[in-house]
Amino acid sequence: MNEQAPGPVVIGMDPHKRTVTIEVMTPKEQILGHGQFTTDEDGFAAMLEYVRRWPQRRWAVEGCEGIGRHVVARLLPLGEQVVDVPAEVPPGA
Repeated sequence: MNEQAPGPVVIGMDPHKRTVTIEVMTPKEQILGHGQFTTDEDGFAAMLEYVRRWPQRRWAVEGCEGIGRHVVARLLPLGEQVVDVPAEVPPGA
C-alpha cells in the first residue's frame, strides 16, 4: 500500500500527545499509505521521510489549534501546506 502518487495527495492526521496516525489518499479517496509515528524528533523525521514519496501533498490535521498544534508548529516552518480539520463534535453536545 505504499504507492507513489503522480498527483496531489492529502495526508489526514489524527494527532495525540505522543503519536500521530496518518493516512495518505488521493483526491478520489484512494488510500495510498498510512502509518503511526511518535512525535519526538526521530518519529517526526521518520514521518517526513515516509511522506517524501508524495511531493504534491497537503496535510489535513485534526485540531490545529488544539492537540495537533505541536505537530503543525513543526510542519509550517518546513513549508508544508496544512489545513485544519475540526474535531468531530458528538450529536447533542
